Amino acid sequence: MDDVVTVAVSGADNTGKTKQLGILARRLGALAVHAGPLDAHDDRWERIKTQGMGTWWWHDAPVQEVADVLASSYLARSRHAATLPGVRLVDRGLPMLEASLAATVAVREQLDPNRAAHRARQLLTPFAAELEAAEAGERGVLLLHDEDPEVGTRLSLSHEASITDTYAAYQRHLHHQIHRLADAGRFAEVIVVAGRPVVAVQDELRRRLHPHAPAIPTGCLPGLGVVALGGLSESGKSTMGEYLRTRHGHDRLKIGYLIEQAAAHAGITDPYALPPVVRAELLLDGLDRYAAAHHYLTRLTIESLHEYDVTAELRRMLGGQLTVAYVEATAGVRKRRGTAGAADVEVRDEVKQSRGAGRIGEIADLIVSNNGTRLALERQLDRLALDAAWPAVAPATAPVNTLGLPLALEVFLTALLERTTGGARPVIDLLAVTGSGARGKYQQGWSDLDVFVIAEPDRTQDLRAALAEVQQTLGAVKLGITVLSRAECFAGTVTSRLLHVLTLLGSGALLPQWVRAGLVIPAPPLADDVTASVKAAVQAAVEIRRQLLKPAPDLRALYKITALLAKILARFDGVERAGDEEALSDLVARVGARPELVAAARDDQAAARELAALVLAQWTATLPPATAVAA
Repeated sequence: MDDVVTVAVSGADNTGKTKQLGILARRLGALAVHAGPLDAHDDRWERIKTQGMGTWWWHDAPVQEVADVLASSYLARSRHAATLPGVRLVDRGLPMLEASLAATVAVREQLDPNRAAHRARQLLTPFAAELEAAEAGERGVLLLHDEDPEVGTRLSLSHEASITDTYAAYQRHLHHQIHRLADAGRFAEVIVVAGRPVVAVQDELRRRLHPHAPAIPTGCLPGLGVVALGGLSESGKSTMGEYLRTRHGHDRLKIGYLIEQAAAHAGITDPYALPPVVRAELLLDGLDRYAAAHHYLTRLTIESLHEYDVTAELRRMLGGQLTVAYVEATAGVRKRRGTAGAADVEVRDEVKQSRGAGRIGEIADLIVSNNGTRLALERQLDRLALDAAWPAVAPATAPVNTLGLPLALEVFLTALLERTTGGARPVIDLLAVTGSGARGKYQQGWSDLDVFVIAEPDRTQDLRAALAEVQQTLGAVKLGITVLSRAECFAGTVTSRLLHVLTLLGSGALLPQWVRAGLVIPAPPLADDVTASVKAAVQAAVEIRRQLLKPAPDLRALYKITALLAKILARFDGVERAGDEEALSDLVARVGARPELVAAARDDQAAARELAALVLAQWTATLPPATAVAA
């Protein structure tokens, strides 16, 4: 390997230095070597440990001796590391010698931080030249609990089971000394941990180091969402994993496979004999390797979670990138599902329960009920997948009088909102005018008034009553009102047209006229909207043919459905056209047809048929030719 570098990770106690180095070392495998602990590089440590480390450090040894032992150990380790091949990993780099010695003399000699730093430098004077050269050979990374040393001290101490006054004072001084050295530029990289998950810190660590050590991967599970499935025997984990794979595009992996692959890379013959924390780290390593080999992944599922302790550690490491889904089904239901009989289910349950599988539900992000129909299970999984893929947003609003609608329509909408949005429990959660009325393109005698409403099913009768009271103000205008529940929105059980409405609302391209306080809605990304619009194109093509086959087509319906297909075709060229006329004019210009055809198609049957056939031909041109069937 051409690039050889020493990576030294420093930080105060409990910042995760050892954990981060361990994960990095496992991922690098034979390309990395650990320089070892300090006490392996000076024979005096054996006597010191026999004497008692705390007694020697704080009471018996002169500070000159403490400085000598520490400096000699750091330098010996540095000289040893220089002989090693590959990426050399060091737990606590050279600046930590000065920081820890300054914190020690501050406590022992009652010195303020500045005087303690000066005293430490004096004690290290005999080693100064060699220390400077050794430090120059390290790529120093500092992990900070927090940018504020006082906050960092509290966080360090919060991880300790018991704390003495001496140790607390030492940690306070140590944090201040580390921050002083960081401000002086003694570390090449400074990473603030700030309570972030282990994987997030590891990802940043690798991104910082990769340019200087190309053998280090560019990241660790960057942006990857992991759904971990747990539950007792025959609860439905495999069914869940397969549905998430086929419907939502999750890769589906077995936990045992990942652990065993990682163990093989590490030369571990029996990973199940290791402590749960180590198995969780092996699982993380397996995920990391798989994700690196499949860089396009954004979501995957792992199954099945059988161990509570492994799950808890995995949660600590992955944080928000992990969703633990625990599926529940009654014992009777699970026994009926067992192909080998009820007794077999009981035996397998006993094994899983002994490992804490039944307790995983206590720390799960989602409890999935699988006592009902498969359809009910799949809707829960839709919600699980889309919660991760579609962010929830609180939409802004635009008053009715900003839409530029005819007065009669403003009166209707205002009256409807008055009757449906008052009181402790409003009838509706959201109301938005869609279509041409939302874009200032409403045309009297041609346009419908299209309204999208979110309301719970038990409010349907109240909404019907409110409409009955005010609908007479619409006159001859056709009202197209669509109502969805919030559950349908979040589970994605919507048509492609309604998915488009949700996308517009979520992006702010469409502003509702009223939203219940505190309401959030899903915001499908444009890519999902474009993909789903293919279904609308299929329906539009079918409807165009229906109209063309009629002796006298409904000109208005034909125009609108032709425009819809034109909009969808434009989307796949990266062009968004909200208006019918704009979409049709674009397509006509692109194919070189008569520009006046678009306006004429509103009133002239021949022009409408010609325009529809033109757009339909562009749709069919996207299809591969049918293969002749052999006789």
